[in-house]
Amino acid sequence: MIASVPPSRALWWQRPFRHADGVLRGAAWAVAGVNTSRRRRVATLLMLVFGFGALYGGVMGGFAGVTPDRWLQMTYSAVKVPLLLLATFALGLPSYYVVHALLGLSRDFGDAVRALLATQAGLTVILASFAPVTALWYLSVPDYNLALLFNAAMFGLASLSAQVMLRRFYRPLIARDPRHRTLLRVWLGIYAFIGVQMGWTLRPFIGQPDIPTAFFRQDAIGNAYEAVWNIVVRVLSG
Repeated sequence: MIASVPPSRALWWQRPFRHADGVLRGAAWAVAGVNTSRRRRVATLLMLVFGFGALYGGVMGGFAGVTPDRWLQMTYSAVKVPLLLLATFALGLPSYYVVHALLGLSRDFGDAVRALLATQAGLTVILASFAPVTALWYLSVPDYNLALLFNAAMFGLASLSAQVMLRRFYRPLIARDPRHRTLLRVWLGIYAFIGVQMGWTLRPFIGQPDIPTAFFRQDAIGNAYEAVWNIVVRVLSG
C-alpha cells in the first residue's frame, strides 16, 4: 500500500506520489505540521502543485497531436496550469483576510491558509488523474471548441472533488468557531470568480492549431463569462 511507508523513507521518485496520497487522505502533516517544519510542509505542497499541475498542463496542450510544432504549446501549458492555480490562490487571499478580520477571526487566518494550500495541492493531484481521460477525448473528438469545454469540465470536476478535502481540512476550524463554515463559502465564491477570469487572461492553454503558438494571446484582456457563453453557443449551433 502507498500509505504504509512514510514519505521520508521512500525512494526519491516515490516521494511525490506518497505526499500526494497523504494529501488526498487528509494526512495531518499537510496542515498541522506533524513531524515536519512549516517551511518544509509549504515546500512539499507547492511541489505537488507545480508537478501535478504541469503534468495535466502538458497533456492539455497536446491537442491536435504530439508533434514537433506542438511541443512549445505543451511546454507553455505545463507552466501555465500551476501559474493559474497559484495566481488565483494568491489574488484571493487579501480579500479573504479582510473578511476574517471583519469577523474577528484574523488569529485563525494562518490555519485557514494552510488548509487552502493543502486543498490546492490535492486539486492538482485530482486534475492530473484526469490527464489520460483528456488525452482520450482529444483522440476521439478532434474539435477545438469541444476541447475547450471538456477541459473546463475537467477543471470544474476537480474543483468539486477537492471540496471534500477542503471540508476535511477545515473541520478543526469549524469546530473552533462555526463562522468558519460561512467563511468557507466566501472563499469558494472568491476563488471561482477569480479563477474563471484568470483562466481567460492566461490563455491559450490548448492552442488553436491554425494560430501561431504564443504564451499569451494579444487580446488577453476581456470578459471570461461572455467568452464562455459564446463558445457554448458556437458548439450548440454546430
